[in-house]
Amino acid sequence: MKNSFGQNVTVTVFGESHGAGVGAVLDGMPAGIPVDEAFIKHQLSLRRPSGDISTPRVEADNYIIYSGVLGGFTTGTPICVVVPNENTNSKDYAADRFIVRPSHADFVAFKKYNGFEDYRGGGHFSGRVTAGVVAVGAVAISALKQKGIKIGTHISKCAGVDDAAFANYETEIDALNNMSFAVLDNAKGEQMKEKILSAKAECDSVGGVLETAVLGLPVGVGEPWFDTLEGMLSHALFSIPAVKGVEFGLGFGIADLMGSQANDELEVKNGEIITKTNNNGGINGGISNGMPVVLRCAVKPTPTIAKPQSTVNFSTNENTVLQSLGRHDPCIVHRARVVVDSMVAITLCDALTAKFGTDWWQK
Repeated sequence: MKNSFGQNVTVTVFGESHGAGVGAVLDGMPAGIPVDEAFIKHQLSLRRPSGDISTPRVEADNYIIYSGVLGGFTTGTPICVVVPNENTNSKDYAADRFIVRPSHADFVAFKKYNGFEDYRGGGHFSGRVTAGVVAVGAVAISALKQKGIKIGTHISKCAGVDDAAFANYETEIDALNNMSFAVLDNAKGEQMKEKILSAKAECDSVGGVLETAVLGLPVGVGEPWFDTLEGMLSHALFSIPAVKGVEFGLGFGIADLMGSQANDELEVKNGEIITKTNNNGGINGGISNGMPVVLRCAVKPTPTIAKPQSTVNFSTNENTVLQSLGRHDPCIVHRARVVVDSMVAITLCDALTAKFGTDWWQK
């Protein structure tokens, strides 16, 4: 089972939903990067359940940094962060051990690991594992900030309700990063919340789309062909549970345009070469072009719902009906936002180190 990603800066995840804890190891980060523990706590709070629109399982996320940090700075050795699990209910899953929850990994995990997998709450496949990613992602985000690179994500769509589009990346990203429900139009955000609560009342769930912008990324980051910037970011983002689609710039919409409409024409402005539009999302030939990198992730509705659903018992090979009565989110889009930011940050740290080396971070 492979649990590591990256080449120069790597992240390894570990733990299970109902085990002793979850966590991550961030390796390859240079020494001397400030580690702001208040910021780590803030980032974890953005992933934490929030009121009636989230699961009643709320964890304190009292993380522990076991290595790689001394005196508030990275030491250059692997950064290991553990987030203990303190609010588990494993009995919710024991009775339905062999009942497949539709759209979950229950059956495929059983087949892959020959029945030895931790099945409780999805085990290693659970969104709970992303807590470790967010904790070490905070270190990556801080490193990028020092180099003038910002990342921000808003809920572009949820339950069929569209948020406003980005208008001023610089100011809007700063605001979004301090919001528990990250939208650009608060009225639209309230409509989304109403839709989430309506789905919850009907024992159902909803999904949505997250849109991310990266500012300040230098020109020339990424590789042609197999390690394109889009490819590496997509690889990382598809590792997040519930992400079912990733697109850059206009994405699939660009296929409906003429070349004259889709092309990003160039100009010199204030001495800098820029493009007049950003239909390609800040990437050409797999390499950053200096414009904002803009991407979107499709997040599916939470698969665990309280409605009865047809499924199978793979122990008896019989059809059955499942009604999940455990704790679950009617929507995870707002919580997944900070996970996306974290995975983007870790991937960019890897790509930047490949181009500039570790000493670049300390200049």
